[in-house]
Amino acid sequence: MASVLTLMIIVTLSILTTRVATLALIHTGLSGQVAKFQARSALTGVGFATRESEKVVTHPVRRRIIMVLMLLGNVGIISVLASLVLTFLDEQASTLEWTYRLAALTVGLGLLWWVSSSAIVDQWLSRWVNHLLKKYTEIDVKDFSGLLHLSNGYKISEMMVEKDHWMTGKTLTELKLRQEGLNLLGIEKNNGNYIGLPHGDMTISDGDLLILYGKDEALSSLNKRRRGMAGRREHRKAIAEQQKREKEDEIAARGVVEDTKDATTEDVR
Repeated sequence: MASVLTLMIIVTLSILTTRVATLALIHTGLSGQVAKFQARSALTGVGFATRESEKVVTHPVRRRIIMVLMLLGNVGIISVLASLVLTFLDEQASTLEWTYRLAALTVGLGLLWWVSSSAIVDQWLSRWVNHLLKKYTEIDVKDFSGLLHLSNGYKISEMMVEKDHWMTGKTLTELKLRQEGLNLLGIEKNNGNYIGLPHGDMTISDGDLLILYGKDEALSSLNKRRRGMAGRREHRKAIAEQQKREKEDEIAARGVVEDTKDATTEDVR
């Protein structure tokens, strides 16, 4: 069982290292999805050559984080393989002991998987990483999730525009993304130029990378939308759904205000 325990400790440290590195990369300005992908790629030594990778290697702080992950990843993978060999190649182990080892490994990995996807753990780690980064580094730490209120379904997403996409060839004024509840924060044009807070006359082209802020379902719907009548129908439907959400939010806010007034009146009495 000692080899199983060793394996669980190594996997736990690997997951913890990846989560901490992901949060550190997010605090340097990377989106959550990109930060997680780059952290896992560096730890496992995969090293995908993507456009996001260029954002990492050209940034001194991100580059240092990735270099540490690469070093730890090489040590961790070797340790995991050695522990697996010790766990399953013990010729003297009985059938019952084999069963205990497999059960412990299954339960342990399941528990680690749950912890690795826990929002509570994410919040705790985020506060811890913030404290360490402020104390021991010169990184300009900002809680981008908190600043942009990335909760209740809101998120930031990167979207690559394809040739047959509904947005291709249209200006931002024509797209009316705000009416769908979406905000375009920036565009990385297909020639490499970045434009922050683009104006309404900006035309979306094939190969542009958009940074969008809005509800998860609205972002997902936009990402799947294609040219033609179907795309126009989906656009009108998205606007109608956003108008409905705005009315519901207005009614809910009005109800909160009325409840507050009633409570205040009761206190006065």
